[in-house]
Amino acid sequence: MTTQEFISQNLDADIRDLALRHAGRTDIDLPFALDQIAGRQKARKKLPTWAANDAIIFPPALAMEQCSSEQTAAYKARVARRLIAELPVLPALPNNPTTLIDLTGGFGVDFSFMAPLFGRAVYIERQARLRDVSRHNMAALGITQAETLCGDSAQIIASVGHCTMIYADPARRDAQGGRTFAISDCTPDMVAIKETLLDKADFTMIKLSPMLDWRKAAADMGPHVGEIHIISAGNECKELLLVMSRKYDGTEKIYCVNDSQTFSFTPSQFSLPPQPSQSSRFYQPSRLSPPAYLYEPNASLMKAGCFGLIAREYGVSQISHDSHLFTSPVEVPAFPGRGFRIRAVTTMNKRELKTALAGISRANVSVRNFPMAADALRRKLKLKDGGDAYIFGTTDGGGRHVLYICEKCNKQV
Repeated sequence: MTTQEFISQNLDADIRDLALRHAGRTDIDLPFALDQIAGRQKARKKLPTWAANDAIIFPPALAMEQCSSEQTAAYKARVARRLIAELPVLPALPNNPTTLIDLTGGFGVDFSFMAPLFGRAVYIERQARLRDVSRHNMAALGITQAETLCGDSAQIIASVGHCTMIYADPARRDAQGGRTFAISDCTPDMVAIKETLLDKADFTMIKLSPMLDWRKAAADMGPHVGEIHIISAGNECKELLLVMSRKYDGTEKIYCVNDSQTFSFTPSQFSLPPQPSQSSRFYQPSRLSPPAYLYEPNASLMKAGCFGLIAREYGVSQISHDSHLFTSPVEVPAFPGRGFRIRAVTTMNKRELKTALAGISRANVSVRNFPMAADALRRKLKLKDGGDAYIFGTTDGGGRHVLYICEKCNKQV
């Protein structure tokens, strides 16, 4: 049996079981085979186009864990396309004169989505094995303008000429393999080379950990950060993306993205106080008589913290300053998050609870600004998980612990 036959026959097998049952085999390259099977299994959800391409070679587990999904890579390509279009009109040339340089190639997913937009695309990776895998994969994907290099990107970028875009996804692990989050602790240190990046490229796009505070990340990278993108997929915050350029003199726009939703605002909008006519819409205490609808912002908006702006834009009221849930007497189909129709609102009083929960045996329980974890609250309420009911435990503007008992709106965003 060849290694490829072993892979083909075990694409749906459990990796741990395979490793144990076939340990010591010499007729196949077992470590390589396990990487391919595990990588293709993970790629079915994360990189479906790549998973469907039999010629793709998958890297070890860490590189698969760290790479972007097709969804987030496609978003970055759309941003890159828009930025290229903003450049001054170029003289007519026989070939596309634009150049992309990816400083931290990795598995090359982001590179593969952006490279076709450029006349020349240079991939740089420190690890020769990953470089070789990506060189093979770029050919398998038909990306003919790709050049793959192995070396220290900070040294290479210092020696190249001007380019259209530099992209970087700095490694967020230290020499011992531990996770790092601060920009200056990543490899390469983007803060240390930011002036070089600004000098070398029309635009620099930097992917960072979603754990970072977007305000501090922008401040660390300096006054030429013009765009901040907080990117979520499936309502889970995945990436923080900064765009830098000498043409920017301060942040121009923040984008909150979740799947097909995009909510954008400027720093000046973020700090606007409520209009006098709308002041009652902010931090209004619940009166325990249910408004018609409850709204939960998507993960990117939660990360951005632009709650006052959301209330202002969509005419909804915050349940309290710290709860980050909103109510409205009318349905707001365009709200960027989940929407629910409120059935009842109750305190934790046993009699009120009994009335409000009548007929409910299972529910999806969430908490925001509530002194109990969701699982603990569900146990206290003696409910099973799941079903059509949604219960939000929170604290209202008067400091009372309340439950909003809801059902999903027909339209979910």
